[in-house]
Amino acid sequence: MSRFLQLHLLTAYPPANLNRDDTGRPKTAVLGGVPRLRISSQSLKRAWRTSDVFTERLRDRMGQRTQRLGEEILEHLRSAGMGEDQALQVARRIADVFGKLKGEKDKHPAQTEQLVFIGPAERHAAFELADRALKGEAIDPKPEAVLQPTDVAADIAMFGRMLADDPKFNREAAVQVGHAVTTHRVTVEDDYYTAVDDLKDRSAGEDAGAGFLSVQEFGAGLFYLYLCIDRVLLHDNLAGDAALAQAAVAALIEAAATVAPKGKQASFASRARASYLMAEIGAQQPRNLSTAFLKPADGDLMTRSVEALERVRDDMDHAYGPCADRRSVMNVARREGTLADVITFATT
Repeated sequence: MSRFLQLHLLTAYPPANLNRDDTGRPKTAVLGGVPRLRISSQSLKRAWRTSDVFTERLRDRMGQRTQRLGEEILEHLRSAGMGEDQALQVARRIADVFGKLKGEKDKHPAQTEQLVFIGPAERHAAFELADRALKGEAIDPKPEAVLQPTDVAADIAMFGRMLADDPKFNREAAVQVGHAVTTHRVTVEDDYYTAVDDLKDRSAGEDAGAGFLSVQEFGAGLFYLYLCIDRVLLHDNLAGDAALAQAAVAALIEAAATVAPKGKQASFASRARASYLMAEIGAQQPRNLSTAFLKPADGDLMTRSVEALERVRDDMDHAYGPCADRRSVMNVARREGTLADVITFATT
């Protein structure tokens, strides 16, 4: 198996605020000395994991990131008739396997302090312990009895997890996701807007002014996104389940090309799909091609950006030798290739 699958995407978004900073402005970065719009990798991965694409392609092979498993176990015990104090103690003992618990006097004493990525097999094992307690059996939850060293959860295998108290159950991410940045200079703009009270009566002498006014920031641009998938590590993380690894890769490619964060969608309807997608497979050291955009693109942004990306790709091949064994390209403007073609290329 050739180890690395690299994906390069160009996606144009109209005015949008997909991923905000702490002040509500679109996130930005400076590249090549000029400001660009940015969508963080964390925001992208969250959007993909919770998308219909992942749900439909991976179904019950998904994990959950939560602090609340202990609360679910507590409710399960209560509903089965266990007394409140005993149920809380059992729930806390089981949840403690997954991470440090909040204090007993906290208003959520069955929650963990940190979010924990939990696979379906681990969730099942936790509830099995709860059911044993309901039968009156003594339980002594141990990490080895609940936590899994490999996954049936494709998203954990792809994006990894860290358990500070039990590092042997950590998972190294098989998928690396770059921050998406525009290929060109961008200025964040302000949208001054108002809302009018529909029931104002001007005939009664009421003013015609707005009932509310505010400002929201937005930007538009063509984004370059890079992903690198370690196919060997993904296979190992999934305990050798080749079919699930293929399904995970297919879901990831489709989501990367069609799904974006949902920030301010009602205000901007900024839904978009990738206009360009290049997949590369090989054992060679991966490389991000964002250097193609150190000089900001201008003019016909899509054409110039594709040309710059492919030129740097070819320049890298010339300097280092072939940086991939084979490639597949979807270019909407040139009516070259399809998403289905790229997915088939990447999974066979």
